[in-house]
Amino acid sequence: MPAHIAIIMDGNGRWAKARRLPRTAGHRAGVEALRPVIKACGDRGVKYLTVFAFSTENWTRPRSEVDALLGLLVEYFDREIESLRRDGVRIRMIGRRANLPRNVLDVIERSEATTASNSELVLTVAFNYGARAELTDAARHIARLARDGSLDPETVDERFFASQLYTRDMPDPDLLIRPSGEMRISNFLLWQCAYTEFWFTPVYWPDFTVKDLDMAIADYRSRARRYGGLTAP
Repeated sequence: MPAHIAIIMDGNGRWAKARRLPRTAGHRAGVEALRPVIKACGDRGVKYLTVFAFSTENWTRPRSEVDALLGLLVEYFDREIESLRRDGVRIRMIGRRANLPRNVLDVIERSEATTASNSELVLTVAFNYGARAELTDAARHIARLARDGSLDPETVDERFFASQLYTRDMPDPDLLIRPSGEMRISNFLLWQCAYTEFWFTPVYWPDFTVKDLDMAIADYRSRARRYGGLTAP
């Protein structure tokens, strides 16, 4: 069983277009698809679930769509936080927070504080996240430490660099799932996915079900992970 599953929740807009609905209807349907997947991951013993909800590039979309996405985040956690807390889910957000509206920051901070002691499943929401931004932030912080004399550059290795990332207190994903038929990772967890197994499906995210999750897990469990060696560890 994968300990850490990452999901790119893609295809909301195309799902809506196929039904002649506004794109915002697709995003709302995508939000509703998340809850059963969270529960299923917890039931199956997955310890970490990381979902890509809003990228640093998504700010270029029409303002009405951006506002809808921000509003859906606030609405979802306002509604679900107590249920998630009771289910033992710990909520974390990764991404840049500096330019997020105050109401979005409030719900992020409240969700994290309310569920901080939970340990059944860590739900990490990548919001205003980009992997290149994450790597840039880490490199900038390391450069500052070296400039200030508190870090010898010769001591920087992969383990230390990973400790400067947003994901420093969680394992790398074992399995990355991307619905919608696209076969790329779109600036998501570039460092962390060095040895992640990928699973793609043409199903749009709003139609993604627990059955699809189980298919992805079954496929993952059939693979041999060699990490560059000749035999699986």
